[in-house]
Amino acid sequence: MRTDLFDFELPEGVIALHPASPRDAARMLVVRPGTPFGDHIVRDLPGLLQPGDALVFNDTRVIPAALSGTRSRNGTSASVDVTLIERLDESRWKAFARPAKRLQSGDLIRFGEQGKVCFAGVLDAIVEARGEGGLVTLAFNLHGGYLDAAIAALGEMPLPPYIASKRAASDSDRADYQTMFAEKEGAVAAPTAGLHFTPELVAALDARGITRHTVTLHVGAGTFLPVKAEDTRDHVMHVETGEITAETAAALNAVRARGGRIVAVGTTSLRLLESAASVTGEIRAFSGGTGIFITPGYHFRAVDALMTNFHLPRSTLFMLVSAFAGLDAMQAAYAHAIQSGYRFYSYGDASLLFPAAPGQGADAG
Repeated sequence: MRTDLFDFELPEGVIALHPASPRDAARMLVVRPGTPFGDHIVRDLPGLLQPGDALVFNDTRVIPAALSGTRSRNGTSASVDVTLIERLDESRWKAFARPAKRLQSGDLIRFGEQGKVCFAGVLDAIVEARGEGGLVTLAFNLHGGYLDAAIAALGEMPLPPYIASKRAASDSDRADYQTMFAEKEGAVAAPTAGLHFTPELVAALDARGITRHTVTLHVGAGTFLPVKAEDTRDHVMHVETGEITAETAAALNAVRARGGRIVAVGTTSLRLLESAASVTGEIRAFSGGTGIFITPGYHFRAVDALMTNFHLPRSTLFMLVSAFAGLDAMQAAYAHAIQSGYRFYSYGDASLLFPAAPGQGADAG
């Protein structure tokens, strides 16, 4: 499909720079086929679902993957910021560098104040290779747990560029940019739909008879990248690592067998569930990488509803929600959201989407 079909005018002021407080006070737009849009708040979620439904959360934990350092070369130096995006082995990472033009293969980058990490000596990295779009391969002088500890001490939360370009990361982001379900370290971007949940909301869902389940997809920074290709067929997704245990798969299959619905909290949970589903919709245990790219025409097998934030124009995530609820419906929903003052992106408001009628999502646009 043409990428420009997923373009729309997004006023700069609608991108949220901070989360709602409390988290479940964020607004939530409900999109059901053939019915008017519903303006709610996240706290209304239990009443919008049915007893026996199941929510699926991503329990990945964001690491403080944004590092600032100084590049040294032939007696000269320059400031460089990097965002770690994929661990290659015990001491090597792929990263996005800014400005990448300041780096060459063989350069030394020293991170931290005066380059010191009190418990681990100096944190240095050699630029092993440069790729396109600011991508570099870094070989650190520490490995394993020592490297992890140094990154945790020196790094900041890797806020999306649409936030980071407007304000610096703060200490509060270490908590704000982490869901209450965060457990397994490895993400460099938050599964942001999960940011809306609070213990009070979870208790209300439990009381309603809505079960909760977790899967793990370590979100990569590729989620921030726009689709530059003119046709979606020419876009290549970054591979992300995920896991669904056999126990979780069996529990979710049992939910459906009893007539309950599987509600993915976030596009990350949805993409992992769809990656693990058979052609008949059975969810299987899964461990490994997925680069699934969902656009209109995709047949959803595992997910019956989706809770997600509002996404950016021409993004793979807007393409995904258009595939789920229909392109025409999502264009109308986003126009309503913009006109009604909903807040967009990672710290923004939420939507609860129900699927388009068969064929509607595939044929729209």
